[in-house]
Amino acid sequence: MSKQELERVAQAMVAKGKGILAADESMGTIKRRFDSIKIESNESSRRAYREMLFTTKGIEEAISGVILFDETLRTAASDGTPFPQVLSRKGIIPGIKVDKGPVDLPEFPGEVVTEGLDGLRGRVKEYKELGAKFAKWRAVITISNGIPSYTCLETNAHALARYAALCQEGGLVPIVEPEVLLDGSHTVERCQEVTERALRVTFAALFLQRVYLEGMILKPSMVVSGKDCPQQAGVQEVAERTIRCLKRTVPAAVPGIAFLSGGQSAERATEHLNAMNAMGPHPWEVSFSYARALQDPALKAWQGDPVNIAAAQKIFYHRAKCNGAARSGKYSKHMEAEAA
Repeated sequence: MSKQELERVAQAMVAKGKGILAADESMGTIKRRFDSIKIESNESSRRAYREMLFTTKGIEEAISGVILFDETLRTAASDGTPFPQVLSRKGIIPGIKVDKGPVDLPEFPGEVVTEGLDGLRGRVKEYKELGAKFAKWRAVITISNGIPSYTCLETNAHALARYAALCQEGGLVPIVEPEVLLDGSHTVERCQEVTERALRVTFAALFLQRVYLEGMILKPSMVVSGKDCPQQAGVQEVAERTIRCLKRTVPAAVPGIAFLSGGQSAERATEHLNAMNAMGPHPWEVSFSYARALQDPALKAWQGDPVNIAAAQKIFYHRAKCNGAARSGKYSKHMEAEAA
């Protein structure tokens, strides 16, 4: 894929009024989600759930792409159509999670590094043949006493940059995801400081690996208070601190920033996104790449029962449309009330 083609796909991923659905839960994560509604996680239940989401009528109005897991990329819908084709036919771009998850960073207690570079060139080639147009790799940064260390930030940034370069070489647009976790009792000020450092180190590494910035998407966490912090920052403060942090660290050449929701409630993630876009225009598109914040309400409505598919799809479409409206600062609480 040429640089122009990488750029075209990246821009389509952050098209106006649209964002990305993260449906790339690992086996462990999807099992925890299904445990919450008391259904077994097996091949057929996972397929039924993903099919319920992907076939929801009208989601292409607000969803530009979907990040899939290895199994999901290879799965077909009940009518035999492979999931990447189901999405492509709706004008939704299929993507793939390529990292192998975090492992402990030796000699750095409480810190992790993401693995998955071994054999990645071959996997990128295969995923492209299976229909993927973009990829995702998540680095995990924890805030606690004395951490993150510079070693942790630098080691994860190096892995993110090498992954991004391998993706671009193989014709996939890389989503670069340095996630600063919500877990902890840290203040919003501390979160801003750590997020800024993480992004500076990440973009330095991307530069050293000659990653083409116009052909990538950044998927950061928002600057929020730790979930156990007694003083929680309000929506406007989160928006202002997050945008300030990004303006200091993210080159304008990057086409878009697709935020992760990182454990925020569905409505709060939408409110934050809306507040940031209401402050625009910004140097890059300010979009979303949500998992739980898009899926959770629909998952609870679905309950693994085919009878509930229509109700769950209605809820999923509503969440997608709310976030689509937040892309231009046009979301309001009235939208929630109207759907109730």
